[in-house]
Amino acid sequence: MRLLIYGAGVIGCLYATLFCEAGYDTTIYARGERLESLKKYGLCYIKNRKRMKVTPRIIENVTNEDTYDFIFLTVRETQVHQALKELRNNNSPNIVTMVNTIEPYSDWEKMCGKGRIIPAFPGAGGSFDGNILKADLTPRLIQPTTFAEINGMETERIMMLSAIFRQSHIPYQIVRNMHDWQICHLAMVVPIADAYYEADNPKKAGKEKNLMCRTAKRMKRNYITLHNLGIVISPKKMNVFRFIPITFLRIGLSVIFQSDFGRMFMYQHSMKAPDEMRQLHRQFYKYIKTELNR
Repeated sequence: MRLLIYGAGVIGCLYATLFCEAGYDTTIYARGERLESLKKYGLCYIKNRKRMKVTPRIIENVTNEDTYDFIFLTVRETQVHQALKELRNNNSPNIVTMVNTIEPYSDWEKMCGKGRIIPAFPGAGGSFDGNILKADLTPRLIQPTTFAEINGMETERIMMLSAIFRQSHIPYQIVRNMHDWQICHLAMVVPIADAYYEADNPKKAGKEKNLMCRTAKRMKRNYITLHNLGIVISPKKMNVFRFIPITFLRIGLSVIFQSDFGRMFMYQHSMKAPDEMRQLHRQFYKYIKTELNR
């Protein structure tokens, strides 16, 4: 089984590490400083407080003839179009787009070829300390790696992908409608990112009571709106945001923002990818406005 990680950021390198540990033939496509770092040092990471290293194949070009069983697209949402265009003539049959988006998947298929896209979203976060990866998977209960066929069918390649994650000890879930799942995910993460950008001190956003109150109200309103639009809230546990009192939600958000979990999985990404998160903010609320005006 040959796997390509297209994008050498935190998410791509963490999944590459786990695939290597599981014994898969893993390649990373990297550019710039990360390319040079991976070539020089290998993929170094922290596990159980110990510094470890794997040595996936590192490439700086993806040729049309270089075929992989699965390509994992781990770039930012703002980089997806260019990546798919670059992969259009590559012979690999499956592109797992581990990206948060509400763009129509049919538009992506026009860029890279019909039937190649498997929409997905990672359950991971972290950062780099120099050339050392300090990242981890999110707990299964909170957000496992999520994926599905565009049409929701359970296909042979979905079962193959499940086996890869299972062998790599990566918690995962298969959903029926990945587009709706993405919308429901944005209903939560967009207000979270907005809170960091509006905070007087982003690192201490959780201590700003009024900010947490605004964030709670936005999140609750988002889920109520999606439900009223007839979108099935996915996963079902997210329905809690429709019913929980604002005061309780504010307190919960304040605790999470100040936790180690919040710092690793929320703060790091929001502060390192503001362009991506602001674009997702625009996409989400434009989608809501369009659907409300139908």
